[in-house]
Amino acid sequence: MQNEFHCGYVAILGRPNVGKSTLLNKLIGQKLSITSRKPQTTRHQIIGIKTTEHAQIVYVDTPGINKSGDIALHRYLNKAAKSIVPDMHVILFVIEALRWTDDDEIVLNTLSQAECPIILTVNKVDKIKDKDELLPFLQSVAQKANFAEVLPVSATKAVQINELEREIIRHLPASEAYYPEDQFTTRSSRFMASEIIREKVIRLLGDELPYVTSVEIEKYDDQPKLLKLHALIWVERENQKPIVIGKKGEMLKRIGTQARQALEKFFDKKVHLQTWVKVRSGWSDDERALQQLGYQDEQ
Repeated sequence: MQNEFHCGYVAILGRPNVGKSTLLNKLIGQKLSITSRKPQTTRHQIIGIKTTEHAQIVYVDTPGINKSGDIALHRYLNKAAKSIVPDMHVILFVIEALRWTDDDEIVLNTLSQAECPIILTVNKVDKIKDKDELLPFLQSVAQKANFAEVLPVSATKAVQINELEREIIRHLPASEAYYPEDQFTTRSSRFMASEIIREKVIRLLGDELPYVTSVEIEKYDDQPKLLKLHALIWVERENQKPIVIGKKGEMLKRIGTQARQALEKFFDKKVHLQTWVKVRSGWSDDERALQQLGYQDEQ
């Protein structure tokens, strides 16, 4: 029946850097997942909840799946993405327009165990110079599996985002809402604060320290009109510490200023942020260190 309410879980899966987090942010209508030009910016499952008059869509953004599993962090990222496949009601398999890579093939193989509808979501169509190239590409990738739909979109330009949402709802089961209608994520405010700070670290230092930084919130004091935060920025080696701090502390000051502005926008209140840089040798290839820094199995 058309008046039935629909609700379900929708995974956003794909190789690194195809625009999954940007797509999540556009679908729910606000900034939730951090983004950057660097692959594997997303390190955790991020749940974004979109509630409309007729449906509640629980999106699960995931780290990019790829063949790289040489260190503990990479193995964790792949596991975090792959583990959710059996529990979803719909999967958005996100690829980049006019590109099909070995990592896309790995994602496709992962999805062979999925029993739910898969919508092949062809992102970044706004970057295509010759639009005549798109149709043959869509026809080619459509043959790779029995997709419920193949839909070209642009997350950054909001091209066909409404059409994608309608297609998702069409495949969701009739159900009551899982979450209150004003809730838009299951993640804690403390977690969101650490991610917002990490985004600024990656954006400002991505070329020099693309993967070896993590952020831990050591103190979180939420007052009615002020949020006080103490944040530790972890690196892996002593020679990386001065890169984050910068000459006369200028880089750390830039990170702090940009993070504070983003935090104030997100939390809608004044933020007092203090940051320190610390070394934790080899944390990205240490299972125990990863757990202590919040990289744990998420179901």
